Amino acid sequence: MDTQQDRTSAPSSADRYRALFESMDEGFCIIEFFDGPHGPLSDYIHVEANPAYERNAGIPNVVGQKVREMVPDEADGWVELYGSVLRTGNPIRFQRELVATGRNLEVSSFRIGPASDRQVAVLFKDVTDRLRAEAAQRALHEQLEARVAAALAEREEAETALRQIQKMEAVGQLSGGLAHDFNNLLAGISGAFEMIATRIAQGRSGEIDKYLSAGQGATRRAAALTHRLLAFSRRQTLSPKAVVVNRLLPDFAELVHRTVGPAIEVETVAATGLWLALVDTNQLENALLNLCINARDAMPDGGKITVETGNRWLDPRAARDHALEPGQYVSICVSDTGTGIDKAIIERVFDPFFTTKPIGRVRASASRWSMASRGRALACPHLFGPGQGTMVCIYLPRHRGKEDAETDIEILPVTELGHAEAVLVVDDEPSVRLLVADALSEHGYACIEAHDGPAGLRILQSNAKISLLITDVGLPGGLNGRQVADAARDLRPDLPVLFITGYAENAVLNHGHIQPGMEVLTKPFAIDDLIRRVGLLARTRAV
Repeated sequence: MDTQQDRTSAPSSADRYRALFESMDEGFCIIEFFDGPHGPLSDYIHVEANPAYERNAGIPNVVGQKVREMVPDEADGWVELYGSVLRTGNPIRFQRELVATGRNLEVSSFRIGPASDRQVAVLFKDVTDRLRAEAAQRALHEQLEARVAAALAEREEAETALRQIQKMEAVGQLSGGLAHDFNNLLAGISGAFEMIATRIAQGRSGEIDKYLSAGQGATRRAAALTHRLLAFSRRQTLSPKAVVVNRLLPDFAELVHRTVGPAIEVETVAATGLWLALVDTNQLENALLNLCINARDAMPDGGKITVETGNRWLDPRAARDHALEPGQYVSICVSDTGTGIDKAIIERVFDPFFTTKPIGRVRASASRWSMASRGRALACPHLFGPGQGTMVCIYLPRHRGKEDAETDIEILPVTELGHAEAVLVVDDEPSVRLLVADALSEHGYACIEAHDGPAGLRILQSNAKISLLITDVGLPGGLNGRQVADAARDLRPDLPVLFITGYAENAVLNHGHIQPGMEVLTKPFAIDDLIRRVGLLARTRAV
C-alpha cells in the first residue's frame, strides 16, 4: 500500500498542469473581457500566459496587459474574433498576422466556463517560417512553370522551323517532277500556237481546230498541276463540296499511275452506294497522293497500291479506337504490298517528325488517320509484321445534304441588270483584263478596267453604275483585292464580288472565309467557268 509519505511526494494535478503549461511549444493565454471606453466587452486583459507566448508572438510580459494598449491599431480585429467566441461559445480556428511584430499566427480559441465568466483561452503558434517557405516554393514553381512554358515555346518554334525545312525539302523534291511535266505542257501549248500561226499564214485555217484542242488540253492539265502544288503548300482557299468520292477515283488513278511509275500496279475499288462527303477535293487528292507516294517508296522493287472507298458506321468503341466521334463516315483507304512497319514502332508513326524514311521522302497531311496492316481499316492500330504491307485510311464525316452540281446558269445581259451598268475588272495583268473584258462583252456585259487597287477604288467612288466587281487578290498600289472589295461593300453594300487569283492568299481572304455574294475563281480558269460565275453573281443581285 502507498504510504502517507508516497502520497505526499506525488505531484498534484495542479503541478502537472503547471509543468505542461510552462514547457509546451505553443503559445497559450487566458484573456478576460471587460467593458472599456469603446463600449461593453470592448477590451480584454491577459490574465495568464505561458513562456511560449513571447517566443511565438514576440511580445514579452503580457500578463496584465490590455489588448488596446499592446496593439492599439489591431485591437478591434482581435476583440471581434475572440468576442464572438465568448458570446456564442463556438470555438474557432484561423490564421492571422500580428502586424505589430510581423508574426503570422495559426490560432485556435475556445470559451472557458459560462459567458458570464468573460474568459477565453487562446492557443497559437508562429507559422511565419512555414508560410515563407511555402511562398518561396510557390515562387519556385512559378519560375519553373515559366521556364517550362518558355522551353515549350522554344521547342514549338524549333518544330515549326523544322516542319518548314521539311516542307521546303519536299517542295524541292516535288519541283523536279513538276518541271518535267510543265516543260511537256508548255511545249504542247507553244507548239500549238506556232502551228495555228503557220496554218493561218498558209490559208489553211480549217486545220487549226486540232491544235486549239491540243493547246486547251495542255492548259487544263497545267492548271490542275498548279492546283495540286497550291494544295501541297496549303495556300489554296479551302472549297469543300458535297461529292461522291467514287467519281474522283478515275482521274485520281490516272494521276497516281503517272506519279508512281510503271513498276507499281494501281487498283481502285469503289463501294456501291457510297455516301456523300463534304470535302475540298484538291486537299483530298493531295492527301491521297501523299499516301500513294509513301506506298511507292515502301515498294522499291514494285508492287500494288489499292485505293478503296467504303461506308463506315463507327460505334462508340470503334470511334474511341480511332480517336473519332461515333457516327457515319466515308472511308478512303490506301493499302500497299510493301515493306510494312515493325510492331516496335507502329505506335510512333504519327509522332511529330518521326519517320522510317530518308529526308525528302516524307509526306504530311492534316487529316484524321487510322492505320491497320493486312486487315480491316476498323481494326485497332497494329501490324502483323514487316513485309506484309500497310493500310492507311482517311475518315470523312458523312454529309447528309445534296450533292453539289455544276448546273447551267442563264447569262443575264447588262440590259437586264440596269441601264448603263458595267462590270469593274481590276487586275494588274493586261492580258487578263483583255481576256475577261472581251469574254464578258461577248455576253452583253459592259466592262470598265483598272490596273491596280487605288484606280479601282476611284472608279467605285465615282458615279459609275457598277453591277459587279471582278478583282485580283494580289494587287500593286497599296490596296489588295480584299481591301478593294471591303471598300466597295462600304460604298455599295449589295455589290457582288468575284476574286480571281493565281493563288488564294488565305491571310488576305480571312483564311478562306468570305462573305455572302463573294466568289473565288483560281487562275488559270476556263472562260466558260468565268461566265458561269459572273452569271450566278449577276442573278443573285438581280433577284
